[in-house]
Amino acid sequence: MASRSTEAREARAASRRARLAERAVEVVRPVLIDRVERDHLQTDAQFLRRRIVVAVTIVVGATLLGLSFSTEPGDPSFYPLTFALAATWVVGSLASGPLHLGHIVFRSRTRRPIVTPIVVGLLLAAVFVVGGLITREIPPLARFTNDVLGYAKAGSLWLVVLVTLVNGVAEELFFRGALFAAIGRRHPVLISTGLYALATVAGGNPVLVFAAVILGLVTGLQRRAGGGVLAPILTHVTWSTGMLLVLPHIFR
Repeated sequence: MASRSTEAREARAASRRARLAERAVEVVRPVLIDRVERDHLQTDAQFLRRRIVVAVTIVVGATLLGLSFSTEPGDPSFYPLTFALAATWVVGSLASGPLHLGHIVFRSRTRRPIVTPIVVGLLLAAVFVVGGLITREIPPLARFTNDVLGYAKAGSLWLVVLVTLVNGVAEELFFRGALFAAIGRRHPVLISTGLYALATVAGGNPVLVFAAVILGLVTGLQRRAGGGVLAPILTHVTWSTGMLLVLPHIFR
């Protein structure tokens, strides 16, 4: 009798979990999973709303970015500010309208881009490592680079890695997702890269702006080619993780 009661409870719990999973998919699917047109064709009112949300998000995000980099390395307020920045990008992205992961056609089959973006991220990281070896021999550039890396050197490694990954995903959701869709068909790669670099100007570091230009161009081209945010996210996360693990050793 007791075993039957236990089995009944387990069955009810499994049923509840299944219903929760179904509801989660119902919420996420129209926003992120279902394929939409690459140009996000919308009514004029929807497109205007997307642009307004994106504009407000850029202003708030740039302000938070400036505040986070105005703190000294080791200042505990740096972490809540950067998490608030990531939350701003994510909320602005989801509030602007539909996003999607994107796809590539490989051997006549549609697939999500996974391996190639990771390889691109590794190659991009290698290029930046070579650039770092050159930059450390140029005192003004080395100083600016050390200013950025100071946050990684002063903080807990696992927390810095977490901040890096979260912000990498959040930035791509916004700049190669919501912002890219809000631009429309005319020069979205160049415009999204320019606005991405302009937002990083608030950090007050030219090395950071230069990195944003290069990364923005690469991930912008991926967004245009694949029609979604998955490839840019994977490339950004791979690149930033490589930078975090290698550059502090170069600039000791």
